[in-house]
Amino acid sequence: MYAHPQQSAGHDVQKLRKDAGKWLKELREKACLTQRQLAERVGVEYYTFISQLEVGRGRIPPDRYERWAAALHIRPADFVKQLMRYYDPETYRLLFGEASDPESSCAATEKDVH
Repeated sequence: MYAHPQQSAGHDVQKLRKDAGKWLKELREKACLTQRQLAERVGVEYYTFISQLEVGRGRIPPDRYERWAAALHIRPADFVKQLMRYYDPETYRLLFGEASDPESSCAATEKDVH
């Protein structure tokens, strides 16, 4: 049976969602947008959805990532990469490794695989 990847890896999903919300709120405030303005720009009918995300409830649907990135003045690839740290940390780790992880080098990867 498939288990949620964050839970099976021992990640605190609620903490990750709250951290994502805090990050999104910081981006929104940096862009000088109210929750209502951001909701309009990303095509959300109710601004309370923005509020819910900022307190760690819910996720941004992937088909909206580019709209959110544009509204928050951040490159889409950078936006999605950061979201992945919160929404799917195991995939993030596999793709990008940890910045301070010496095992993430190509040489170490080849050695471990063979």
